[in-house]
Amino acid sequence: MPAERPMLTRNTSNRETFAGRKVHLIGIGGSGMRALAQMLLDSKALVSGSDQYARGTIEKLAQAGAKIATGQRDENLPERCDLVVYSAAIHEQNPELLAAQKAGCEVLKYSQMLGRLMAQRVGVAVAGTHGKSTTTAMVAYVLRQAGVDPSFIVGATVDQLGGPSGVGNGPLFLAEACEYDRSFLNLHPQIAAVLNIEEDHLDCYENLTAIVEAFKAFVCQIQPEGLLVLNGEDRHTEVLRQAAVCQVETFSLANGADWSADNVTSQHGRYAMDVRYGGRLFCRLNVPLAGRHNAANALAAVALLYHAGLEGAHIAELLAGFTGTHRRMMHKAQNCGIIVLDDYAHHPTEIQVTLRAIREAYQPQRIVCVFQPHQHSRTRFLLRDFARSFGCATEVLVPDIYFVRDSALEKDYISSRDLVAQIRLNGAAALYLPSFDRIVRHLQRTLTEGDLLVTMGAGNVWEIADEIVRWLGTDR
Repeated sequence: MPAERPMLTRNTSNRETFAGRKVHLIGIGGSGMRALAQMLLDSKALVSGSDQYARGTIEKLAQAGAKIATGQRDENLPERCDLVVYSAAIHEQNPELLAAQKAGCEVLKYSQMLGRLMAQRVGVAVAGTHGKSTTTAMVAYVLRQAGVDPSFIVGATVDQLGGPSGVGNGPLFLAEACEYDRSFLNLHPQIAAVLNIEEDHLDCYENLTAIVEAFKAFVCQIQPEGLLVLNGEDRHTEVLRQAAVCQVETFSLANGADWSADNVTSQHGRYAMDVRYGGRLFCRLNVPLAGRHNAANALAAVALLYHAGLEGAHIAELLAGFTGTHRRMMHKAQNCGIIVLDDYAHHPTEIQVTLRAIREAYQPQRIVCVFQPHQHSRTRFLLRDFARSFGCATEVLVPDIYFVRDSALEKDYISSRDLVAQIRLNGAAALYLPSFDRIVRHLQRTLTEGDLLVTMGAGNVWEIADEIVRWLGTDR
């Protein structure tokens, strides 16, 4: 039988205001930092920041009033700064961070700042190796459409939400809970979901056991009167159920979970299902995004939305209108019989499920995947898994690895040539083309009617998709 919904209580003590305060963000171009900057701007803070690269994604922040410098130097720090926030990618010897510490500024990690914001509201957190951004965006979109007016931070831009973040007048604060560097241990939500647990971020975790232990510590921070929603199909979540001190519910596309799916159908990769809660019909849901993985994300979102106060028919009606987030199977163009997509997938499981969903949804003659590996350490630790993940692709093009966070020494251990060799050993066609220019020229020679091009990775590989879109729009 369905359990009672947890009593949600808003923390109204010591509410912090940021209006008029000078806040400087080091690494402002990162997805979470970008969302935080927008949230602070919405709160009338005086925002400045810096990033190593002049990314197009931060132009909107500059247009909204943020003062952003390219490159990181101590002179970027504004005078009489009230608060400095830095991303997890920032090294402890960063000149702006050192200048802030020398000046006696209050200094917080991004995750600490997120925890401070969440503590002032009813916290709702979405954790897991995969699917956090999409599930968080689904929940934020439905809550906003329902008039709940939440505050939220999503690790991706969402057009339907006006960006990656928003400040609402309602009691809820919704955020992704990232396990990198154990960042999510700064959060103490009242409601949380864990979508899945896999090996990742092995530059800061010794092994999968350490990752599971971190997730275990995270769920122990959910308030006792709160709720935890767990993926009942993930073999690592049972230990979380046993550790949690709050109410626990499971979700699964199979039977046997508190939230389950029945009468499941699929057309062109898009799923429809009867959602059952405690064995009883809760709603008929048309999942708005392609792929079985997104059907699972939607089921988790339904559970969170119910416990945030919404009813089944209302959830199903509103969720059907969700159109997705940037860089998640993002449709860029279709011209000359060629489809161009872009996706953030940078982990073997993400690559595999996304390519399968693309195949089901578009049924192209060929899938040409440009995959930019993200981090040398991730590529090295998960090399064999990466090599097996491109089974649905006809051709894989691999540029040099996107260098971030790793030490310079890590570059000596692995290269994109190694990945291409492993992909070929697994029977897929793959080419190592070091530069974006070479990849673009190759695509211009070989793309033909009936092809689908997808760029994949957490770096700047989307620039290749944009260049091909421009090329397709010209008289050739």
